[in-house]
Amino acid sequence: MAIADSPVLDKRQRGEQLKRDGIVIRTYDLKKTYIMGDQEINAVAGVDVEIKKGEYVAIMGPSGSGKSTLMNLIGCLDTPSSGLYYLAGNLVSDMTDDQLAHIRNKEIGFVFQTFNLLARATALHNVELPLIYAGLNAEQRDQRAKAALRSVDLEQRMYHKPSELSGGQRQRVAIARALVNNPSILLADEPTGALDSATGVEIMGLFDRLHQQGNTIVLVTHEHDIAMHAHRVIHIRDGNVERDEKMKK
Repeated sequence: MAIADSPVLDKRQRGEQLKRDGIVIRTYDLKKTYIMGDQEINAVAGVDVEIKKGEYVAIMGPSGSGKSTLMNLIGCLDTPSSGLYYLAGNLVSDMTDDQLAHIRNKEIGFVFQTFNLLARATALHNVELPLIYAGLNAEQRDQRAKAALRSVDLEQRMYHKPSELSGGQRQRVAIARALVNNPSILLADEPTGALDSATGVEIMGLFDRLHQQGNTIVLVTHEHDIAMHAHRVIHIRDGNVERDEKMKK
C-alpha cells in the first residue's frame, strides 16, 4: 500500500502526500451515475487511477465506454456522484463550482477536437484568455502568450484570426492556449479528430515533443494509432478500467 493510500491519513494529509510523491491525478472509487427515467446508468463505475507528473497517458475506449465522462471528471468539468479525486494534491471532488472553475483554469490545459477558439480574436488574444481569468496584467499576458505560441512554432501567425489559419494551425493555437498557464496536466480530447491524416501526424509529433519537454499529457481517444503515441494506455469499458498497460517504446 502506498503511503497516500493509508487509512490513517485524513483527506488533507493524503493530498499533501500525493503531491510529495509527484502524483498529479489520483482517483479513489470514482463514480458518476445518471438517472434516466427509472433507470440508473453508471457511466463511471468505481475507477481507481493514478497518474504521475511527466507521464504521457492515453485513455481509450469505444463509444459509450465512459471515457468521455471520466475525462469530464478529470478535467473538473463535472463532479462525481461518489468517490475521491485529487488533482495536484487538491481534493477537487469536494469543491464548489467556483472552486472547480479556479482550479481548472490553474491546473488543467484543455485541447479539444473542435479547437474552441474565438472567431473574431487573433491567435494571440485567444492564447491570452486564460491569463485574463487568472488576473495577469496586459504586459504579462502578452509575454506569456507570445512565448506559448513560439513553443508550438506559430509565432509568425500570432496576429491572424482562426479563419485565416489552417486546421493544424488552429489546433496549435489551442495547444498554446492550453500551455500558457503552465498547467499540471495537458488534457486533450480527440485532438486530431477534425484534422486530415497528415496534419494529425504533425500534431501528434508536437505532443510527443511537449512530453519530452516535461509536460504531463492525458489524451482521450478511440483511435488506436493515436493512443500508441502515449507511453501508457488505460482501456475503459462499461465505466471501469478494463486494463492499464505500459507501452514499449
